[in-house]
Amino acid sequence: MGTQTENGLKIVVVGGFGVGKTTLVRSVSEIRPLGTEETMTRAGETVDDVSGVREKAATTVAFDFGRITLDAHNVLYLFGAPGQERFWFLWDRHFSGTLGAVVLVDTRRIDDSFWAIDRLERHGMPFIVACNDFGGPRHTPDEVRAALDLDPHIPLLDCDARSRESGKRVLITLIEHVRHRHAAQTPLSEQELV
Repeated sequence: MGTQTENGLKIVVVGGFGVGKTTLVRSVSEIRPLGTEETMTRAGETVDDVSGVREKAATTVAFDFGRITLDAHNVLYLFGAPGQERFWFLWDRHFSGTLGAVVLVDTRRIDDSFWAIDRLERHGMPFIVACNDFGGPRHTPDEVRAALDLDPHIPLLDCDARSRESGKRVLITLIEHVRHRHAAQTPLSEQELV
């Protein structure tokens, strides 16, 4: 009889339309990711803002799902949320029971990230920001932080969603941020004070 996993840890990857959420989930998942991608049509161009993502041929309509086994007792479940505004109503459902979130940003279209950050802040959910490299002009971390009006305690890093190693670094950064945030919020017991 095999060992059973005791802890399923849920992480959500959010961000604007076409920032690489599906790509990030696919690059780090140890299983073949479950996806709900559909072919984009001309009709969708009248509903979704496709400027900046004209080469995109498919889009997520519900979520992407991947998994990473951390050890014998802990598994990380990854949910990539759809980025189009018409699907944002799904985000609150994705947030239920979530440990934390990654906000994936395309710095060529930074305005697409504001709603995701605002939503996470309203939920009080720990999150980090990862700037996906699309080969556009480089911005300093201070420039990105100022453009997003990001609090100084929120981790900000560059990534390449296509790279497994880069994706793993993003997830490790999120887990460490959640751990530090939780430790800062947990009051010391009387035993620890002695």
